[in-house]
Amino acid sequence: MVKHIHAIVADDFAALNHKVVGELHSQVPLIEDIGHYIIEAGGKRMRPTLVLLCARALGYQGSQHVDLASVIEFLHTATLLHDDVVDMSEMRRGRPTANVKWDNPSSVLVGDFIYSRAFELLVRIGSMPIMDVMATTTNRISEGEVLQLIHKKNPDTTEAAYLQVIKNKTAILFAAACSTAAILAGASATVQQQLHSFGLEVGMAFQLIDDVLDYEGDAAELGKNVGDDLAEGKPTMPLIYVMQNGSPAERQLVTNAILSGGLDKLDDIISIVRNSGGLAHTRQLAEHRITTALGNLAALADTPWRRGLELVADAAVNRKN
Repeated sequence: MVKHIHAIVADDFAALNHKVVGELHSQVPLIEDIGHYIIEAGGKRMRPTLVLLCARALGYQGSQHVDLASVIEFLHTATLLHDDVVDMSEMRRGRPTANVKWDNPSSVLVGDFIYSRAFELLVRIGSMPIMDVMATTTNRISEGEVLQLIHKKNPDTTEAAYLQVIKNKTAILFAAACSTAAILAGASATVQQQLHSFGLEVGMAFQLIDDVLDYEGDAAELGKNVGDDLAEGKPTMPLIYVMQNGSPAERQLVTNAILSGGLDKLDDIISIVRNSGGLAHTRQLAEHRITTALGNLAALADTPWRRGLELVADAAVNRKN
């Protein structure tokens, strides 16, 4: 499905990939080595693709949407480098993480470089409204990371608290991709808000499905280890559901797993989240988000680019990795 989405903006997508690689240039070889390592590992490029699709769906005819898509991709890449250090992850996109291949300090500092390169590109775009959205977005992402850290190994984390974490940590960048594309295309404030809401709901659904895949996915397809969230003591939605609806014995087992981290009880936890309905509940939440998201596309003309946005929404809940 992702290939079909990229085909809708094939020329723009090729320009995006060329731009991203070109903008990783540095006089410091280690920066280029790590930057190319994570960028060229693949990934779906869903966030920057949203920029390309939204801009074209709104009739944009310029070329700065490629620069803006590059900004979104760089911000996402920088967060991945930082996340892997914070989470002590060992595999991403089917390969060792940069912090494993090099070290933590190198990953953090190259992440900082990629962040700053993103803002250099924003300056070249020259739109203060877009700059304002992106500055706010990066602040919110940081807040989401800290909130997640606060709730780590906390079995009493509520559903509302967790939804706030993923809204800031993940969904807000999807929303920014869509709303800044609308700003670039000169869309009305109403359309900007509708596309912001579309991106936010798709991003929420994307993360909720990530929670599901952590317990039912295949490591080879995921490109990361199954059970990574549990190993880090993250109380994601399937576990929160068990804590709210499971038997006393199930709640105690999940509590112990969250508090201790590790994968000693992974098979037991997988059985519990499946049998209790935790995975089904999480999927239902994601599907509801997508229904809401699609309602925000009503004002867009029926074009291949709008259909591409619909495909992105569908892919968010029906993906395997």
